[in-house]
Amino acid sequence: MNFILLTQSTTPVIGQVAWVLGKIMNGIFFVIDLIGLPNIGLAIILFTIVVNLLMTPLNIKQQKFSKLQVKMSPEIQAIEAKYKGKSDQNSMMAKNQEIQMIYAKYGVSASGSCVQLIIQMPILFALYQVIQRMPAYVTKIGETFRVLADKIISVDGGGFLQDSGVDTIVRTVSMYGQSMTKGDLSNGIIDVLNRLSSTDLAMVAEHYDLTQLTYQGKLIISNDVTRGLIDVYNNFLGLHMGDSPSDLIKRGMEAGAWGIVIGAVLIPVLSAVTQWINVKLMPQQPKSDNEKANSMAASMKTMNMFMPLMSAWFCFTLPAGMGLYWVAGSVVRSIQQVLINKHIDKMDFEEVIKKNSAKSAKKLEKMKQTQERMNAYATIKGRNIQSTGQQNGANISTNAKPNGKSMADKASVNASAGSVNTGRAKPGSMLEKANLVKDYNERNNKN
Repeated sequence: MNFILLTQSTTPVIGQVAWVLGKIMNGIFFVIDLIGLPNIGLAIILFTIVVNLLMTPLNIKQQKFSKLQVKMSPEIQAIEAKYKGKSDQNSMMAKNQEIQMIYAKYGVSASGSCVQLIIQMPILFALYQVIQRMPAYVTKIGETFRVLADKIISVDGGGFLQDSGVDTIVRTVSMYGQSMTKGDLSNGIIDVLNRLSSTDLAMVAEHYDLTQLTYQGKLIISNDVTRGLIDVYNNFLGLHMGDSPSDLIKRGMEAGAWGIVIGAVLIPVLSAVTQWINVKLMPQQPKSDNEKANSMAASMKTMNMFMPLMSAWFCFTLPAGMGLYWVAGSVVRSIQQVLINKHIDKMDFEEVIKKNSAKSAKKLEKMKQTQERMNAYATIKGRNIQSTGQQNGANISTNAKPNGKSMADKASVNASAGSVNTGRAKPGSMLEKANLVKDYNERNNKN
């Protein structure tokens, strides 16, 4: 169906990665639907586990780099101390060369950590896109919402959604329903419906009389008797994945549903705690004598402490589904971190360094041989050019007619005979020489 393409992310790179991850999410939802558990919360948890498992090789490389960086840090600090206060070009070049030798010795690149992050960033952004746009990537959810969208279009073309006066609906339309005003009305309505809270969706259902609509013989929106598909999709442990914890806490307190209140509070709290554990499990850089490095380490430490608090705030205000993804992701990464740390701790780094040093030596030798071949080729090429230039110069200087006189000699004779009018040309100038050559050519042609 056309919504599978039209409502997905179109951001370059991120959109393509999200398409791949969307296939994984769609497959997961298809499987849990077959066993009778078509639930977005469960799908998000399984999806997070699968994606993090696929990213395990990248995580291992990153943690291995961090561990090696901790081990080689004292050697780099020694080089920094050796060249402290020296800012001349030769000293800086020597310093950089020695640091590069340390990186080569340990078999890592100075940009190794950045490369891993560059690879992971599009994946992380794509994950958010898939979770935020579930109807676009999960076929069954999209088709369920399509039934509602078609009914809304048949009534007033979505006019109520845009002009209802209900603040949350209007804001949702302005943020996510741009397609409604760009000729893609059905997809725009689906985007809006997907992001409405359960309260706002109930209001829309009442206005458009959506409570009787079915998909594959099952009611879509709950009524007083039957639980609808959207409620089945979104309800996870009593929490509606489309509602923010702040809304869930408010409604739970009004209704006296303290289980919902506790569950809603746990989402942002667990998000902050699990992210803080992630930070603690990561290899820590030792203190150095380098003030710049210490300043950067202090800034990173502050950010690592600040981010869990930001995560808690975002999870408090965003839909619970996003918070569940953050919590699940942090738990999975923490478990991965423990296992990776155990794996790395068992590694014989002395043997790793020895192998890396041998590889580095072979690489340097190969580079040296390549450079020597290039230098030899450049020397031969230069000699050929010089030889060719000398030969061409000799040919020009001895280029004579059958009478044995060269062009320059004839030009000189003609000039001495007064055959060339050089009155306007300064003696020895380029113009005088040009006139001599011209006169020679004219006389030679006549002859």
